[in-house]
Amino acid sequence: MGRRIDIDGLVAEARTLLEHSGRQFVAIAGAPGSGKSTTVETLAERVQDGHPGEVAILPMDGFHYDDAVLREMGRLPWKGAPDTFDVGGLFSVLSRLSTGAETVAVPIFDRALEISRGSARLIGPEVRLILCEGNYLLLDRAPWRDLAPFFNRTVMIDVPEEILETRLRARWQRFGLTPGQIREKLEANDLPNGRTVRTESRHTDLVLVQ
Repeated sequence: MGRRIDIDGLVAEARTLLEHSGRQFVAIAGAPGSGKSTTVETLAERVQDGHPGEVAILPMDGFHYDDAVLREMGRLPWKGAPDTFDVGGLFSVLSRLSTGAETVAVPIFDRALEISRGSARLIGPEVRLILCEGNYLLLDRAPWRDLAPFFNRTVMIDVPEEILETRLRARWQRFGLTPGQIREKLEANDLPNGRTVRTESRHTDLVLVQ
């Protein structure tokens, strides 16, 4: 694992990247419930303070396959596993973004609806730092490893599994799931996916400690 830092250290790293020429990409990975979205939103807000309009967020979750596709694949109960994402689509978007020459429409995931919304965010040429966040961005397996060349800096969020479980249980409670449904989601999907992130991700430049 890489050098351990806190959020202040991550902000400093991001600001350093903005001193470089060309567009820069940071990959921020972590298990389900590790706080990726909150971390990235905080990071973007703090870096934007000195660089207005120059930071954008690209969420991996926007590349979820639609439920209808997952149903046809027989994978709907395992939505959120590595094979339930359009990795080729993410690769294509990163390729377009890497040129910095055009405005690119990217999808985002609507957690309230549990679906992706296409072309829901625009990233223009003025953006110089893109924060890409998601569970599997650093997996050392095909096709995920094909994303590696795009990232100038890689970060893993380090959270113990017992804390992840508490956070995930609270998340599904807010969505109105029954105790049995929550237990099934945790044991069949969320916690195994988190172990995949921790055991199969590549060495990272930085480890964010929470």
